[in-house]
Amino acid sequence: MSRVQLEIAANSLASALAAQEGGADRVELCENLGEGGCTPSYGTLAMARERLRIPLYVLIRPRGGDFLFDALERDTMLRDIELCVRLGCDGVVIGALTQDGEVDVALCRDLIAAARPLGVTFHRAIDVAHDPQAALDAAITLGCERVLTSGAQASAIEGADAIASLVQRAAGRIGVMAGAGVTPGNVRDLVQRTGVREVHASAKALRDSAMRLPRRLPGLEAQWWQSDSDAVRALRQALES
Repeated sequence: MSRVQLEIAANSLASALAAQEGGADRVELCENLGEGGCTPSYGTLAMARERLRIPLYVLIRPRGGDFLFDALERDTMLRDIELCVRLGCDGVVIGALTQDGEVDVALCRDLIAAARPLGVTFHRAIDVAHDPQAALDAAITLGCERVLTSGAQASAIEGADAIASLVQRAAGRIGVMAGAGVTPGNVRDLVQRTGVREVHASAKALRDSAMRLPRRLPGLEAQWWQSDSDAVRALRQALES
């Protein structure tokens, strides 16, 4: 059986490099993980492309919140994808829904067309879709490589049965990647219960500032989350044990 692929959701250049050092197979580069992730800056993208030897996929999401996007946000996403193509990224991560919670096929088709020849992942918008199985069918029709899902639950372990159902429905026509709350302690169980061949995790650790600050203010914290190479390595080892 093929090796299970490990994708790391990297919220910075440092996180992306830690993912590579720890043995990740692919990076999904983003920022603002606290709101589910948004598109990273040009500088982050450009430097990641220069320094990563593993595949680089970029989250295309102009803001946190829902997945119903207006015309201005559509144009923003198209510009971001244009940049990813120009920089030579390996793929993009997209997802959009209609007001009724169905996949916005027209918008997704435009985003995918703009991304050619890059690969495309459909992200966790599938988990809030009205019917995740119908959303999977739409992602297949659109030609996406894979969907990222937690089985419409807060964590992939909680949604393992639903993920297994998606894997069965996909029947090899599209990859199903399990993500959310994936740790070295549960990743093997997750793979066994679902049948997925790809998993997604942030593998993050809390970093402390070296600054000697006289005070702490809301929004100006002295700690931040960053992917950790040892945490990535522990995930990789758990998958291979």
